[in-house]
Amino acid sequence: MPVSIVIGSQWGDEGKGKITDLLSPDVDIVARYQGGANAGHTIAWEDESGAEEEFVLHLVPSGIFHDNVTCVIGNGVVLDPKAVLEEIEKIQALGVDVENRLKISHNAHLIMPYHKAVEAAQEQERASANDDDEIGTTGRGIGPAYTDKFARTGIRVVDLLDRDVLRQKLRRSIEEKNAILRDVYDAEALDVDRIVEEYVEFDQKIDSYVTDTSKYLCRALDRDKRVLAEGAQGSLLDVDFGSYPFVTSSHPTAGGCCTGLGVPPTEVERVLGIAKAYCTRVGNGPFPTELDNEAGEELRQKGGEFGATTGRPRRCGWLDLVALRYTSMINGFNELAVTKLDVLSGMDELKVCTQYRYDGKTTRRFPSEAQTLERVEPLYETLDGWDEDISGVRHFADLPTEAQDYLRFIAEYIGVEIGLLSNGPRRGQIIKDVAPAATA
Repeated sequence: MPVSIVIGSQWGDEGKGKITDLLSPDVDIVARYQGGANAGHTIAWEDESGAEEEFVLHLVPSGIFHDNVTCVIGNGVVLDPKAVLEEIEKIQALGVDVENRLKISHNAHLIMPYHKAVEAAQEQERASANDDDEIGTTGRGIGPAYTDKFARTGIRVVDLLDRDVLRQKLRRSIEEKNAILRDVYDAEALDVDRIVEEYVEFDQKIDSYVTDTSKYLCRALDRDKRVLAEGAQGSLLDVDFGSYPFVTSSHPTAGGCCTGLGVPPTEVERVLGIAKAYCTRVGNGPFPTELDNEAGEELRQKGGEFGATTGRPRRCGWLDLVALRYTSMINGFNELAVTKLDVLSGMDELKVCTQYRYDGKTTRRFPSEAQTLERVEPLYETLDGWDEDISGVRHFADLPTEAQDYLRFIAEYIGVEIGLLSNGPRRGQIIKDVAPAATA
């Protein structure tokens, strides 16, 4: 059972890219299983001269900077052709071999220009109407692409192989979307012929990467190859289990791995939840522990909490253990990795949400429905903070006692061991000998 899954356990931005990059030297394949170019997985390292380097990956899996790793973009991903080609070119410019190490599923659905146009028109309409249901999307066309996928009108990578069929499908889809743009949103129509030619050209550039990735992965598993599955966004944004309707359009949870890659669940041996030492959220939607004050701004500035994809400032708040225990339950975490613990240094005290109050009653149940989650009051326990800069610490025993106690509190409440601790953005800023006992 050599499949491990890296899963965001909050509202995204937990540090999945760094953890995937950290684990990549010990695996053969890193495979991305859902989402699109709305993801922003930041990898930071030092080059041979000691200079700091950083790269933000949107579609290519986070193992690409390790020569021994083959990277797979699975069928569950919605692929923006322009974005993936630009990303490949930037990675190659760093001297990294991509041509022989990246495989793209022939069944992945394509994000088309009309998906972005429709999404932009929808968001503009909601914003102008001061609609409380404005989602606050990244504008990458992710939602409309998934809508077409499940309406069975989407265009897949495999459709690029037959140009006559491609032209026919594109013309039908574009004409349909143009009618919506003109008649519903009073927006500018798209040029059918230009888009057809653009995607025929894209077919020529992407052909060498395309394969049946499900077959490739299952054959690799038969040969005892190790696969690391990488999710995007976070569990609280899952379209079924997140704070609906303020969610993404796919399944960042563990179940999405099997459907997004075409691997059987019996092959999964490790589900690693990534949790930030506090909470953040980008876009609209309920956020019980949000801090709209100086403490929240301090977390934002110290943690560099600005979207890697959009640049938008992230909303910041205290760690929500009610929500974290919920995502552990639905994913089956058998290990946690806690990131950005160093950001909490210098705070006199730390608050941790352990219960909600709703309609006069206390509960440890996480209500995923947005209308209920908006109304809960977080109830906190207060723990001592620490002053020391811990970014250079490499062993759990060398952390301040208060930091150790903070981690133990998390592990005991969730009932899952903490196996990894990130205390800075670079590869070397990691503590691997954590494992506070999970006794809850």
